[in-house]
Amino acid sequence: MKTETQNTNNSGKKLVILGGGESGAGTAILGVKEGFKVFVSDKGKIKEKYKSVFEELKIDWEEEIHTEAKILDADVVMKSPGIPETVSIVKQLVEKGIPVISEIEFAAAFTSAKIIGITGSNGKTTTTKFVHHILKNAGVNVGMAGNVGDSFAKQVAETNPDWFVLELSSFQLDGIKEFRPDISVLTNITPDHLDRYEHKLENYVFSKFRIAENQTKDDFFIYDLDDEIITNWLDRHPVKAQKLPFSLQQKVENGSYIENENIIVNIKNKQFNMPTTKLGLQGKHNTKNAMAAATVSQLLRIRKETIRESMESFQGVEHRLEKVLKINNVQYINDSKATNVNATFYALESMESETVWIVGGVDKGNVYDDLLPLVNEKVKAIICLGVDNQKLMQNFGNCVDTIVETESMKEAVRMAYSLAERGDSVLLSPACASFDLFENYEDRGRQFKDAVRDL
Repeated sequence: MKTETQNTNNSGKKLVILGGGESGAGTAILGVKEGFKVFVSDKGKIKEKYKSVFEELKIDWEEEIHTEAKILDADVVMKSPGIPETVSIVKQLVEKGIPVISEIEFAAAFTSAKIIGITGSNGKTTTTKFVHHILKNAGVNVGMAGNVGDSFAKQVAETNPDWFVLELSSFQLDGIKEFRPDISVLTNITPDHLDRYEHKLENYVFSKFRIAENQTKDDFFIYDLDDEIITNWLDRHPVKAQKLPFSLQQKVENGSYIENENIIVNIKNKQFNMPTTKLGLQGKHNTKNAMAAATVSQLLRIRKETIRESMESFQGVEHRLEKVLKINNVQYINDSKATNVNATFYALESMESETVWIVGGVDKGNVYDDLLPLVNEKVKAIICLGVDNQKLMQNFGNCVDTIVETESMKEAVRMAYSLAERGDSVLLSPACASFDLFENYEDRGRQFKDAVRDL
């Protein structure tokens, strides 16, 4: 969305991009198209596929160094979401009064598309893909970006949809100033990434709520009414947008709720309903994701039949409770996308058989107390997969008869194979980030699937 305060005559303005990954390359493409003089700087190594983008654009770039003189000469800086605001070069930019923004903020200035922004600790990818799936089936000219697919900036440069569905992390929202979605969705908030937020939950919550901070009374804010962190924050920090809650526990006048195992979406006396048993994805958390997606669809006046058909056919997201194979009547499940305790809680809650649980990675300040009842009830053995498993051993050592440490995915899967019996499940649901042994959660999930197929 163009805003009146943003000047779109950018010829000769210096745009510095910190980070040469997906968002950096996308911003470079859009920056060049919009007339900026672009410079890309990455403290680490840049992948070859992004270097070739910079070469093709004939722009100046550097890796494994930040040349301060070039960076501090910027008119505006796009900081990739993975770079904390505490690094020296970012602090210097802020001190000099040079705007440091996210790719989302930068790209939003150059599209007239309406925007659906979706954030939350868990469920945001599934809900984003859910909404996109319904809108596409309805024939809406819609793009999907943010944390999924090509970067938002690249898509703004190369496509012209009527709507964008954006999956937004707290890191991306930290760098917004005027970004304003027409519809915002907050799926839930549980403690996550606290290492990035001075180990203060309120800092992380504030970050998530930035999705609604620029919204007006003409916009809509869809949120989980059953989430106490969200409702407590709203009591103290009202939003201007029209609120449309969804709830499994209580009936709402405007929004979405459950009645007699039916999803009911009610917006200004216009109603949509669908049996939860017909959903393509089962489980309480997926019912909530479906309610959020159905609420968005009702707002856009999508045909009810299209919403129902889309919700029946939607099959979810890779690396999120993804059934891989059944071997010797043991089901192997890839939930590598569970990078925090709450996501793993949902995974364990959905297990209907005795489970061998593969867990571990980079701990982001995790508190495992909520998992203990589920582990006692459902888990027969734990396989720790991380460089440092001490905290897991301390928390769960007394819950199960078998808890072992492994150092590679192949070893973990072979160990699971030897521990699982007919009728059991093997669940990879790490509750941790992946960067100690893997490139990212996708790499971790792919290695799991490959190791299972090699059994």
